[in-house]
Amino acid sequence: MKWVKRIVLGLAVVFALFYLITRPEDAANVVQAAVTAVFDGAQAVGRFFTSLAA
Repeated sequence: MKWVKRIVLGLAVVFALFYLITRPEDAANVVQAAVTAVFDGAQAVGRFFTSLAA
């Protein structure tokens, strides 16, 4: 089963590199959206605990 995970991970890396090389603007937009989603989620968790403590 380890070899299946390695193959899938390798294919994902190859696809990401291909996408980055062929469409760099779109790849940057995807990364920016992912980072924004993570920060928005962290803010929401922070607001939750702040309101819970109040």
